Amino acid sequence: MSRTIKRGSPPRRQIQSKRRQQPKQSIIDRTIEALPISHDTLRRIATWSIVGAVGAVAIATATWFGVPGAIGVAIAEGVGRAGFRVEQVEVTGLSRMDRMTVYAVALDQKSRAMPLVDLEDVRQKLLSYGWIADAHVSRRLPDTLLVHIVERKPTAVWQDRGKLSLIAENGVWLEPVKAEAMPDLPLVIGPGANEQEAKYQRLLEAAPALRPLVKAATWVGNRRWNLLFESGETLALPEGDGDAAKALVKFAQLDGARPLLGKGWIRFDMRDPTKLVARKPGQVVNRAITDPESENTSQRPALIEAKHSAFKLVQG
Repeated sequence: MSRTIKRGSPPRRQIQSKRRQQPKQSIIDRTIEALPISHDTLRRIATWSIVGAVGAVAIATATWFGVPGAIGVAIAEGVGRAGFRVEQVEVTGLSRMDRMTVYAVALDQKSRAMPLVDLEDVRQKLLSYGWIADAHVSRRLPDTLLVHIVERKPTAVWQDRGKLSLIAENGVWLEPVKAEAMPDLPLVIGPGANEQEAKYQRLLEAAPALRPLVKAATWVGNRRWNLLFESGETLALPEGDGDAAKALVKFAQLDGARPLLGKGWIRFDMRDPTKLVARKPGQVVNRAITDPESENTSQRPALIEAKHSAFKLVQG
């Protein structure tokens, strides 16, 4: 008898084999296929990650077990040859600081293998420059150092021994300044005046009406201020932050009640904060200006002290 084969139904084994040839995709496979990255790129990323991880573990293990430094360095250099090596530096945050200086500091390394770059050492070197208030240094694998700079802001110009310099808060020196290119900033004069700049700013805040009228301030004897006004007069203030502020406020009140600036006076003396003594050109005796609000009307003129340092006018 001949067998009859039904052509409409293939053998069961063939159906099962076809099912086995089409396995279901896992969630990870579907996720990878959905990424806008080629398989070659993913393979390279995986390779760099493995190399970096192995290198980091090797160096950490060598350090933990006290393996000689040369071995750790050799491993790090090997990681560098594998591609983890500083090839570029990206700098952000710069406005006034010289960019090439930052590059030079970042690349000044015994080895440019990424594991051997001392980020804190780079940061400390950058902080030695006046313009840099803070710096953040990090790695971006495989070959880039990222440097973000926080710059200081200029707050005043400091004149000392005939030289002009731009300074920041707390008197930090920034750079030299040419007389013909003076910025619109307060001018402080004399040895140590840069370190007193913040206190001088607070002094002017006590009498804001006088701030735009002050041209410069001289730090005298490392103890007190002489103010030079735009109209040419000098005001000698007493020692001590509190007394100086009170004297300046009183001077502002007197000038408001009876204009003093621009009236031919060359010097006002308030080293004794209870009175204001004024002098005009050619006078050998000064004149005491009474406070119209004071009950004491018996103030008398006093002799001008012949201290040239106290009467020296700032040339500007």
